[in-house]
Amino acid sequence: MKAAAFTDLIGPEGVSVIERDDPEPGPGEALVDVEACAINRHDLWILEGDSAMVDADDLPFVTGLDVAGVVSEVGADVRSLEPGDRVVLCPNETCGSCRFCREGPENMCERFSLFHGGLAETARVRADRLIPLPDGVNATTAAAIPTAYMTAFHMLRRAEVGPGDFVFVPGATGGVGVATVQLASIFGAKTIGTSSSASKLERVRDLGLDHSIQSTDIDEIREEVEEIGTPDAVINHLGGEFTELGQSVLRRGGTMAICGRTAGNESTIDIANLFLGHKRIIGSTMGTQDDLRRLVELTADGELAPEIDETYALAGTDAAFAAMQERESVGKIVVEP
Repeated sequence: MKAAAFTDLIGPEGVSVIERDDPEPGPGEALVDVEACAINRHDLWILEGDSAMVDADDLPFVTGLDVAGVVSEVGADVRSLEPGDRVVLCPNETCGSCRFCREGPENMCERFSLFHGGLAETARVRADRLIPLPDGVNATTAAAIPTAYMTAFHMLRRAEVGPGDFVFVPGATGGVGVATVQLASIFGAKTIGTSSSASKLERVRDLGLDHSIQSTDIDEIREEVEEIGTPDAVINHLGGEFTELGQSVLRRGGTMAICGRTAGNESTIDIANLFLGHKRIIGSTMGTQDDLRRLVELTADGELAPEIDETYALAGTDAAFAAMQERESVGKIVVEP
């Protein structure tokens, strides 16, 4: 089979389409003919050599978390699936035995990891991580859901966002940002989002963004947010200086959830503002398989339409990562093996 592999950790030019042996399913596993696989900032960090989980000894490395397609074969002990089933993968990999696997939520597993291997014609996966796709939800749409929409959905729930709330979304035109805007609207909340690009903000306004701020200047953004209103929650996928910004504009007793570090791996926290304001700052990684199931149902019911910026053939995976690196996309980039 063909796979788009990282053969050098130097950016998009390090992607090559290679031949690999066809996989065979083991106990509890299934093979999925991959019709679509979204790419994420997580994959790009690996490709740029900015991830501790992959180094030169692991090459060639096939990434790709968000897999959707058709089951082609199952292991001998798999009863929940059969060849021909249309599915999407929950990419969570958990130990199944720690306290959080037993009691939930599963994304707090002490040995939590993520599936990789979706940028290929066939993926070998855990069968119990596959969710059936209803009629009307195609593979490309389904592949856009897991990482970005699971992450945003879980953070909104943890921040207890509800009808009438204000949600501040720095970087509202990225994958998690767009997902947050769309899902916050479903929750009945209003959103304030930022971007450096007027055209990208216009696209996200069409997806439900209520208030847009075209700026990357922290002080300017702070002033404009304060003029608009006081956020009940901040969904922060950027980290860096946006953490201090989010904390400063957050209402008394509000919550900021952080899931990323695109703007920097370290942030400053105002301790007095934190405890005197009874504010919460929480970390969040991905979501749960039940979150994904609910998101698929929302999509099937027509309440959610995951935003897809562009699709690429497997041979164009390098171009897909170049597009992500250039930060010109709005929504998800999907490879269709």
